Amino acid sequence: MPNPLAADLDHVLAHTAEVWDALDDGRLFITGGTGFFGCWLLESFVWACDRLKLRASMTVLTRSPEAFRRKAPHLASHRCIELLEGDVRSFQSPDGAFSHIIHGATESSARLNRDQPLLMLDTIVEGTRRTLDFAVTSGAKRFLLISSGAVYGTQPATLSHVPEDYVGGPDTTDPRSAYGEGKRLAEQLCAIYSREYGLECPIARPFAFTGPYLPLDIHFAIGNFINDCLYGRPLEIRGDGTACRSYLYASDLAIWLWTILARGTSTRAYNVGSEHAISIKDLALTAQEILSPEQPVRVAGVPREGVAPERYVPDTARACNELGLQEWIPVQEAICRTAGWYASAMRVGAIAV
Repeated sequence: MPNPLAADLDHVLAHTAEVWDALDDGRLFITGGTGFFGCWLLESFVWACDRLKLRASMTVLTRSPEAFRRKAPHLASHRCIELLEGDVRSFQSPDGAFSHIIHGATESSARLNRDQPLLMLDTIVEGTRRTLDFAVTSGAKRFLLISSGAVYGTQPATLSHVPEDYVGGPDTTDPRSAYGEGKRLAEQLCAIYSREYGLECPIARPFAFTGPYLPLDIHFAIGNFINDCLYGRPLEIRGDGTACRSYLYASDLAIWLWTILARGTSTRAYNVGSEHAISIKDLALTAQEILSPEQPVRVAGVPREGVAPERYVPDTARACNELGLQEWIPVQEAICRTAGWYASAMRVGAIAV
């Protein structure tokens, strides 16, 4: 069957030519390869292998190979992909040498971060240490850490866009900071291993995204709104709708991550995301207008007088100026493509939303 992501994947290849030259004959290892980020990296990798005749392979660490085979059989069975069962904190090292490591294994669950902060922290820190040890013993030269914009903590109202040199951080006395603090420790581990072992460790700090494979039924507002539109439900906003986010589309995300892996400076962090801020209320209205104009948008809260809206929006000048990256797909088109992919999958029974 034709790949429904073909146009997106061609878009990735059109902006990553130098990446595939660097990865030809490479042997890659990825953690977190079965989640949203990972599926896009795998989709674009196998697309490059097929279209460009890339002589490369990728080993994908997963706690459940069977679950991934059900989720994405075309990826799990591809000739360039090998699945390795294991936990990121304790996996058995596969044999042989590897050239590149991508470490993205983290539970992105807000519920886990709230209810089991010790598990969240342990998974991030011990998982990063285990993967770095494997990178050293396998002879890898490049190690991409997929960190998070959460390392900055709460974005101050005085900053419209948070840059990489902002020195703020999460509240260390709040257990809910486990995710952000864990990512800060992961970045520190990369800096130490780079100094001690000469491992090249560029760092990506992702913010917010949309696209196929994004879960539509957890804490991601844009996914919730798309889900409501697909099922013909009112779009519900639990807060006051003033919080601002920005959303990079998944194919652009893949371009950014591959480029940072191949060309990013070691131990240098790059914000990954869109600079185009949009309030949660306006985001809901945009999704409604595009996908389901007949459904109302309901806002539960009321803006508080004199309180600046919360923001989570990156400054991406570093990635743009140093690596030539940009946002190609605007949020309106991103919403259309995401909803279209899910609607198609629902029609053929490939996925339940």
